[in-house]
Amino acid sequence: QVQLVESGGGLVQAGGSLRLSCAASGLTFRNYHMGWFRQAPGKEREFVGAIRWSGSSTNYADSVKGRFTISRDNAKNTVYLQMNSLKPEDTAVYYCAAKISASVFPPASYDYWGQGTQVTVSS
Repeated sequence: QVQLVESGGGLVQAGGSLRLSCAASGLTFRNYHMGWFRQAPGKEREFVGAIRWSGSSTNYADSVKGRFTISRDNAKNTVYLQMNSLKPEDTAVYYCAAKISASVFPPASYDYWGQGTQVTVSS
């Protein structure tokens, strides 16, 4: 079955950096667009960014543009989220998601979701 496993979360001070990873299995990774989402306590899940199946283009939410970077390694079946200049408002559970590449980019919905990894940014 399809599994998306996030890792790399933790506690960091404001202004610091973290890199999240999402390892995929059970699917042909290069055939999927990948997305990152986050959900803060008491809030709805929100889009962070996405990367095309080939890695040739990305799309970001305005709130993270210029601070976060998504990349992927199709040989390792892994997508990354590099987060720099972190702010307390970035505190959330971060999820990766996969959408078959036959769909438009960025996808409007996703087929598979990971369980999430907690990121906490202290002030």
